[in-house]
Amino acid sequence: MGAPADATHAYRVELPDGRVISLRRSELTIRKHVIGEDLGGLRTDDDLYRHVIYRCVLGSHAYGLAGEGSDTDRRGVYLPPAELHWSLYGVPEQLENRETDEVYWELTKFVTLALKANPNILECLYSPLVETVTPLAEELLAMREIFLSKMIYQTYNGYVLSQFKRLEQDLRTAGTIKWKHAMHLIRLLIAGVTGLTHGYIPVRVEEHRDRLLAIKRGEVAWPEVNAWRLDLHKAFDRALATTSLPDRPNYERANAFVVRARRSQV
Repeated sequence: MGAPADATHAYRVELPDGRVISLRRSELTIRKHVIGEDLGGLRTDDDLYRHVIYRCVLGSHAYGLAGEGSDTDRRGVYLPPAELHWSLYGVPEQLENRETDEVYWELTKFVTLALKANPNILECLYSPLVETVTPLAEELLAMREIFLSKMIYQTYNGYVLSQFKRLEQDLRTAGTIKWKHAMHLIRLLIAGVTGLTHGYIPVRVEEHRDRLLAIKRGEVAWPEVNAWRLDLHKAFDRALATTSLPDRPNYERANAFVVRARRSQV
């Protein structure tokens, strides 16, 4: 029913018969640990990092926007062994280490997000900074164009529209906004327009580096930032009307790849 504010207080637990009791942390056992002990040892997420098949750098370093003190964000894909995937342990959809700024998606989750034109995932597929790539990952990169479709318009353009409304609200109520967020929204629009127009997702944005960093530093007036954003929306509309990308991604090829990758782990 309720978690304690700190370790000195107890949990409130409602039993099946409706009774409510208080239990200390030491009186509780994590179900995941019980299963692990019964199966002969607890699998930890640290073990799963050994199964990363693709690792790349994203964030400011990949965008060409890094400065002193910029973090190095690593993203990628992991493919667990078949026995673990089938077992009672199960596997998480995502591995995350906040201390090292690393996130790795389980293959099926990664492909599913790519099919939805998720910007983070598409950038991962097109990152110029690749650190780890197995033969299976090379195959995935070689077919990355199957994930590009007109859905880019919905995910990129739609997201930026909603976020700029929030920024405008912040400007009205607080008199300021998160300029770094505004910069990345402009960068997303540039990437989306290029995706529809040229059939690839640009990650590096050196051509716009100075102007984008000026926005990040708050040196560009809001009307100018908003005008750039509106121009990009218009370019997005034109790109949608003329793009050669299909209406939907290639689900069949994506599914065939996932099945083939799973079989390779048996």
